Amino acid sequence: MSEHSTIEWTDATWNPVTGCTKVSPGCDHCYAERFTERFRGQGSFARVTRSEERLYQPLRWRRPRRVFVNSTSDLFHDDIPTAFIVRVFSVMARTPQHTYQLLTKRHGRMRALLASASFWTEVASVARLRSAPATRYLPNVWIGVSAEDQQRAELRIPALLETPAAVRFVSAEPLLGPVHLTVLRMRNGAHLDALAGDVIHPSTGEIYAAAPACLDWVIVGGESGPKARPMHPLWARDLRDQTTSRGRAFFFKQWGEWAPAQHSVKIDPEIIARYAAHRQDTTEIDAAKRASEAVGATHGYAVWAHRHGWEPHRYTHKPWSGERGHVDESTHASIRRWGKRRAGRELDGRTWDDMPASHLPSAARV
Repeated sequence: MSEHSTIEWTDATWNPVTGCTKVSPGCDHCYAERFTERFRGQGSFARVTRSEERLYQPLRWRRPRRVFVNSTSDLFHDDIPTAFIVRVFSVMARTPQHTYQLLTKRHGRMRALLASASFWTEVASVARLRSAPATRYLPNVWIGVSAEDQQRAELRIPALLETPAAVRFVSAEPLLGPVHLTVLRMRNGAHLDALAGDVIHPSTGEIYAAAPACLDWVIVGGESGPKARPMHPLWARDLRDQTTSRGRAFFFKQWGEWAPAQHSVKIDPEIIARYAAHRQDTTEIDAAKRASEAVGATHGYAVWAHRHGWEPHRYTHKPWSGERGHVDESTHASIRRWGKRRAGRELDGRTWDDMPASHLPSAARV
């Protein structure tokens, strides 16, 4: 629980629940699990624990802020009683000055509860509201799902679009493969453009129906931590282009541990010439080689790496070597393990920090 957060797209974190269990590949190297077990000594992360003390913390915050709900758990986890979820929503209802960002991988329970009239009646009762929200959503609560790959996007996003919400968003972090939000395959065979809210015939390409809603916000980020899997730059760029072309908000959170690096970093020809003339003194050229190796790529990464265990290919030759060949940038990226801080969060020379305009809904709220 923190009044201030280092997560780039929020201001504070609120954890009325801690602990979770893994449901998909994006959970494999969970940062919350590492943090909880390593630094707080709270035992097994798989044990879901509710905190009465933290539940009411937002009531004491006067300054409005964006609040990430349950950064160390999933509010719709099966081990969390519905009555407790009602109490969490009642706190959010009583603090309209804050904007809450609720992210889940449990799309089925999310949809079932938030579309239920009885759930909102209970929220109103616990929060002591005069009546249940007529819209079946709270205007200060954003609802999102995690989608680390195409399979999870097609599983979770349709449920999100059927869920009443002021703002709907997807977090593609860690991004573990290409994700096409404009072509989500539905169970009936149709294609869903989740950014435009269109249902498309797969053979003709014609729009023949409208989805209940569309996405307002897309977050993209690479994986961090000791076992991080690289994110291919083309996966991130493609999601950015999909999102911005539909006029939706795009937020690039981070590269993570791995990020692009210069494929070739040649040594100044004058240094080479001086070395050729005085081969007994290698000081200058050795320093130039070290400088090249400090910024040059160490690995190549194919755009289809997600099909083969996300393993980058280590380059045989150094970045200053004339024997390092060219790379096909349409399919391969040159990367190195910079570490999260050095990798930064610029994509194509700039940061992308767009936020959804929650007061200007992009689609029907169901």
